[in-house]
This record gives sequence, structure tokens and C-alpha cells, in this order.
Amino acid sequence: MEESRDTDGLGGRDLAPYGWGPRWDALAADGVAAGLEPGIVVRHDGPAVLVATGSAVAHAVLSGSTPAMAVGDRVLVGDGVVREVLHRSSLLQRRDPSTGDGQPIAANVDVVVVVCGLDRPVRAGRIERFVALAWDAGAVPLVVCTKADLAPSDALAEAVAAAEHAAPATPVIAVSALAGFGLDELRAELADRTAVFVGESGAGKSTLLNALAGDDRAATGDVRAGDAKGRHTTTARELHVLDGFRVIDTPGVREVGLWAGVDAVDAAFDDLVEFAADCRFRDCEHDGEPGCAVAVAVADGRLAATRLESWHHLRKEAAAAELRADPVAARRAGKRFGRMAREAQRMKRRD
Repeated sequence: MEESRDTDGLGGRDLAPYGWGPRWDALAADGVAAGLEPGIVVRHDGPAVLVATGSAVAHAVLSGSTPAMAVGDRVLVGDGVVREVLHRSSLLQRRDPSTGDGQPIAANVDVVVVVCGLDRPVRAGRIERFVALAWDAGAVPLVVCTKADLAPSDALAEAVAAAEHAAPATPVIAVSALAGFGLDELRAELADRTAVFVGESGAGKSTLLNALAGDDRAATGDVRAGDAKGRHTTTARELHVLDGFRVIDTPGVREVGLWAGVDAVDAAFDDLVEFAADCRFRDCEHDGEPGCAVAVAVADGRLAATRLESWHHLRKEAAAAELRADPVAARRAGKRFGRMAREAQRMKRRD
């Protein structure tokens, strides 16, 4: 491998700070016996990845047989080439806006930290999408409201309440990277875990990372005063080793395309699912059926109508994503649609 910079000063000599443990030793055993070197992907650089191994932190190229790589992947390297990707414990991905396929964001993470800047309105839909993606990934979500120093106390309380409403079962922490407010609480949540920071550009992900690290390891930039939009100061996903935990910083995203199953959407809407347990029919779709307990909860104000609307929308999007991820199911669905269309045409001719 072509040697690169010494990431976080560790030089690759010890992989435990990166999150390596006995599970990965067991999975890598056969490859190690065959002469391959285990490592962790710490940055994705186009056709190559930066890998921390027991001997160095260096670039390795991808072989034609490796799947799409993600920062956090545990790999086996030989002769400067990634030969194998070990079975992932989790994989966060979104729908690629250019191809419609799944786009890996981070692998083997424990926590997905949804970062929302309080210099702009809290967007419930964005939080709901990231929370669903987190559950689908096999990780747990955490919402962090940054720039708390910019919001008056009443506005801060309203913003936190809005985030809690969008993710009722998810912890919400308000922090100020500049004032140090909330950082200890966040460190406690992330202790001994690997987290990935996600959110729109300018939300304060890199500034938060620097505050947690106590140094300026991530580039930051100002946001536009007119619309609070930020520049993409983070241009590549990268794993950073901090004191007692790890953070994968990611570039800001404008579109959070859902690449998750319907079960993940239900996990993100556990408040709605709890009401649904009392519906008359087990297969109730909460769309006008008699005896729908969800409709009753909306009518008496226990559940916001916007939550039900979001649930319907995201479930449809998740169902479509499941079909795209399963070509066989997609072909079957296409055939069913084709039969329905032909039958409709026949009925129309009879009329």
C-alpha cells in the first residue's frame, strides 16, 4: 500500500481505538491465516480507500470483486488491494439521487447522530427520514440540535420540542460547540461507540466534531446569512478517533432519499404503531378503515395528522425502495401491474 498520513497520530499500530475487537478477529482469522492484513476504512478517496492496518495508515485500491465500500468497513488487504470486506454489523445508506440505487454512507456504526442547526427551522421530515435510515442500518438514532447559543431560551425549547415530536423515542440533545453547552452529555451518549454525523450542509457537524476532539481536525466554513446554507467544507467521509469513542464525519446532504424497509419506517413512527395495536383489523392501513385506532388518535389530538401523513408517504417510498433492492420482487410487481392494466383496458373496451 502507498503510505499516507498518520491518521489521528495512531499510525495504524493498534486497531482497537478504531473499534476493532474480538468479533473482527474471528471474522478475519481465515484471511489472516492466508497472509492478508486486516484493516479499517477510515476515508473514501474515489477509486481508493484509506485503510488503517496494524502496520500503517495507507491507501489501498479496490478489486473488481469488492462491493461498494463505506467508511468504517472492516477489510482484508493484500499487495495494496482490498481483497475482502468482512460481514458488516450495520450499514447506513440512502437512495442515490443520480442512480436511484442504494448509496453506502457508513458501515459498522452504533449510533446515527442527526445534526440539526438551530440557525434554521427544525425540519421534521428530514429527522424522520434519518431516523428510519438509522433503524434500517442496524444502528440507533440520536438527534443533536447544534448552535444552541444562537437561540433564545424559549426558541431553544420550541426547537427541541419539535425535534422530540419528529422522533418521539429518540434522545434529543441541545449543544453549543462554541460555548461548550451539552458536550459532556453528548460524550456520555457516544462513549465506547462509533457514531456517524449526518445532516444538511452548514448544520455544524464539523464544528461539533472539532469541539468534541478539542482540536481543529475538520475544516469548517461560514454559512450564508440570508438562508443559513453552508458550504460543503467536509468533502469526504472520514473516521476520526476521539477520546473514548469514534466519529465518522460526512458531507452535508440536500436530499435524504429513503433506502430502507417498511419495518424501519414503523420503527421511526413507534408512537403511531402503538396506537395501531388497537385497530379493529390487524392489516389496517389507517386510511379510512372502520375501527381505526390511529384515526381516533388523530381526531382527539393524541397524534398529529402530519405524523400520519408522513408515515403514509415514507412507507410508500420504503416499499418502492424494497422493490428496487429486490429485482425479482420488482419484476413480479411489474407483471402484476401489467396484468391489471391489461384487464382495465379489456373492461374499458367492453363498456
